Amino acid sequence: MHTQQIIETESKYTSGVYSKRPAAIVRGQGARLWDSDGKPYIDCVGGQGSANVGHSNPAVVQAIAEQAARLMVATEVFYNDQRAMLEEKLVRVAPPQANVNRVFLCNSGAEANEGAIKFARYHTGRKEIVATMRGFHGRTFGALSATWEPKYREPFEPLVPGFKHIPYDNLDKAAQAIDKNTAAVILEIVQGEGGVRPGSKAFIEGITKLAHERGALVILDEIQTGFGRTGKMFAAEHYDIAPDLISVAKSIAGGLPMGAILISERIRKLEPQTHGSTFGGNPLVCAAANATIDYLREHQLPARAAELGEYALGRLKRIESPLIRDVRGSGLLLGVELKIKVTPVLQALMERGVLALPAGPNVLRLLPPLVIEKEDLDAAIDEIERVLQTFENVQSDKAAE
Repeated sequence: MHTQQIIETESKYTSGVYSKRPAAIVRGQGARLWDSDGKPYIDCVGGQGSANVGHSNPAVVQAIAEQAARLMVATEVFYNDQRAMLEEKLVRVAPPQANVNRVFLCNSGAEANEGAIKFARYHTGRKEIVATMRGFHGRTFGALSATWEPKYREPFEPLVPGFKHIPYDNLDKAAQAIDKNTAAVILEIVQGEGGVRPGSKAFIEGITKLAHERGALVILDEIQTGFGRTGKMFAAEHYDIAPDLISVAKSIAGGLPMGAILISERIRKLEPQTHGSTFGGNPLVCAAANATIDYLREHQLPARAAELGEYALGRLKRIESPLIRDVRGSGLLLGVELKIKVTPVLQALMERGVLALPAGPNVLRLLPPLVIEKEDLDAAIDEIERVLQTFENVQSDKAAE
């Protein structure tokens, strides 16, 4: 199909819930994408964090092909070799301090958070969930109830009761909110959609201690930060904390849809029918996940993310632009807070062959595959600098008129 035909057909039949960019992406390799006209792009969207091992990773492609020819469907009514290997692997790579000994497999990050919320209420017998302002945990009803952004929430109220929000990185407010009714605190180590905001050591460790002292659980949402993104296999490893439930998804299966809940040994036994998922633990996606985790470890991609992330953060901080308010991040989860709206900047970058994301109305977010070449990372940052210079010149011209 030609580009215009692809765009017209999808525009005609798609639900309409997505804001789409005028490009039809049809091929990918590593950290590069190509559209239907053959134009190449440096990918700093990374499937919104789901392409950590790169597009069409050969090891993942091979695992999918071999498993597809063997078995694609086997629900958790039965045992399966790929699922068994994956569950064991996830327990072994989980943050050591979490003492994970069980795994629930599902299909997405929102679904993982839904399950974690259920398990927290089941374990504690309590009902309230404490979440954070600017937090993002998904758009299904339970996950949406934990999500802060009013524009996502308000059209669908009333939401699930029993949720309250506190300011992120504010331990005093956390101490006021967590009480004998709190089943769990759910939080991100780095707020992604909320503006790429890493939590301070005092807050992350302090709120975890508070929760445990008051009989509440800690749910870590590692959906965007997991699988090497922040320079460790999981962002929790940067802190001295022992989370009870960790929700993961995005890059777990090399880009195929999968989510999981990593369950600490402290959580009581989950009885049959407590939860379930038809496609959870699907053998095809488990095979992809096994190959993905092996690739991450064998190629030391978390360490690579730490090294490249530190380099990229330094380069971004050296950009001399009056349009930049702040630069922050962890590993290859990077944010540039601007003094202008980010959407026109993203559009200009796309025209120059760089794909990036927003994180709120004025934060430019970079989530490149962890396999990105340093030269491509440099080229992307060069283009950011050039685009900001162009916007500076426009503002100067307007001011001179």
